[in-house]
Formats: sequence, structure tokens, C-alpha cells
Amino acid sequence: MTNNSDATSAIRPTDGLAAQLVVGHVRRLIQKGKLRIGTRLPPERELVSELGVSRTSVRAGLQALVGKGVLVTRRGAGTFVADGPVTLDSDALSFFATLHGFSREEMFEARRSLEVGVAGMAATRATPTEIAVIADAVTSMFASLDDPQAFLVGDIRFHRAVAGAPGNKILASLVEMVSALFYELRRETADRQRDLKSTAEDHYRIYRAIRDGNRVLAERLMSEHLLGAERSQQAEDPDPPAVPRP
Repeated sequence: MTNNSDATSAIRPTDGLAAQLVVGHVRRLIQKGKLRIGTRLPPERELVSELGVSRTSVRAGLQALVGKGVLVTRRGAGTFVADGPVTLDSDALSFFATLHGFSREEMFEARRSLEVGVAGMAATRATPTEIAVIADAVTSMFASLDDPQAFLVGDIRFHRAVAGAPGNKILASLVEMVSALFYELRRETADRQRDLKSTAEDHYRIYRAIRDGNRVLAERLMSEHLLGAERSQQAEDPDPPAVPRP
């Protein structure tokens, strides 16, 4: 006779698959128009009940969507559909990477080509509201020094906020697309990162340069930060696969 708990565990999705169920569910709600820009998502307990997954899986799925820029979390208010830059479909880029392979060097070269100039533009164009969004991302990084996955989300939020500050929707969307792919790659190795405080301080210095309107300094600090991040990841994982892991 089969034990009921054994039968249940046999058909229960793994945590990773359950998180993907959450991601797919939210995407379908957006595609059907049931969730729109600025809409607050149902409470976690409702998603747990509706999808039949654990609260941990719901949180993991929502965090993945936050990392991709689809959702945004507001302290004390809940999780909402993001109203940031237009998000290009990164799935095509991810699929291309799977077929042809992207090296770490190519990823960081692309990021430097986009983000150094964007940081300089942000220093000359960012409004007080946009500067506040960048500052909030930095604050979230310092608040999650003991949680590498949450820290990674704050890191992505920072770069997304900087990219949105110049007001160029094309550049913001390109950075968004590359950031989404970078997040998918990095979240599997984020727990290896040790010096989170130093990384947060890098972001704080970039923020100050943007806040002070210092274009040259903002560009230099962003370039140095991305070069340093590439070296750090090379030390953590000297021989990574050239394609995104499934």
C-alpha cells in the first residue's frame, strides 16, 4: 500500500518548477490584461491557494519577476506590476545565447558599452524623483548584505534605475533586456559573492556622482565597477559555461 504522503511528494513540483509556475501564472495574467501597469498583485496566501504551491515558491517566483523588471516591491504596500521602462522580450536573447553561447567577457563588454554612457547621461538628466529611485536601490542593497539573492535584485534595480534616468526609452529597454539575461545567469552564482559591502559602496559612489551631476565621474565609476565585477566573477567561477543554464 502506498503511503499518502509519499504519493503527494511524488507529484508535487520541485521548488524550481513551482517558482516557474508562479512566473507563468503572473505573465498570463498580464497578457490577458487582468494585471496592468501599477496593479497590485494578490496577497501571497491567495497565490499559494490558487496555484497549490508553497509560500517559499511564490516568493521565489515573484522575486524572479522583480529581477526581470516585470514587478516591483514597495515596502509596506505589496508587489505591483512595474511602470518602468518598456521591457523588450529577453527570451529571444536568452534563446540565441543558448544556441550560440555568450561568454562572460561578451556580457560585460556589452554592459560597459551601454551602461557607462547611460550613467553619464543620468548625471546630466536625472530628475529628483529618478535620483530618489536610484538611492532607494542603493539602500536596499545595504539592507540585504546578508542575503545575496535579495542583494542581486537590488543590484539589478540600481542599474535599471540608472538606465531609466536619462529618459531614452530605447537605451532603457536595451539595458533592461541585457539585465534580465544577466540576472538569470547571476542568480545561480550570487551566493558565492562574499564582499557585498564593497559592491554596495561602489553603487553608492556612482549614485553620488549622478546626484551631483558629475558626468565624467559617473562614467568613470561605472566603468570601474563593471570591470571590477567581471574580475570578481572570474575569481568565483573561472570557467563558466558559455550559455545560460536552464
